[in-house]
Amino acid sequence: MDRQPRSLSRGFITDELRKFEDLKADNIRRNLPRFHGENFQKNVDIVDKLNEIAKEKNCSIVQLAIAWTIVKDALPIPGTKHRKYLEENIAAADIELTSEDLAHIDAVSPKAFGGRYPGM
Repeated sequence: MDRQPRSLSRGFITDELRKFEDLKADNIRRNLPRFHGENFQKNVDIVDKLNEIAKEKNCSIVQLAIAWTIVKDALPIPGTKHRKYLEENIAAADIELTSEDLAHIDAVSPKAFGGRYPGM
């Protein structure tokens, strides 16, 4: 199955990961707090809510994330090896997020649960 690059939110918003067991035994993410215990499921739950918003905006969750980043006056630099993902990423610049959309996104997606790295 085609997927966005794993680095995008460490795989969470690609729907690549639905449960801890989806990670291979040697996957580095098994050592990161965001992927441990209840943090993992809480982060998947956030992704599910963001997927609902993306559907309402008629875009992918990846496009929603890129559009949100643009609105926040940050410059997203998504990488890809596939032209179709490049085109999807570029199309995110055309997504208009209203103040209501931003409030909805902020309401359903607090900071991720668990630190980025061990010891944080």
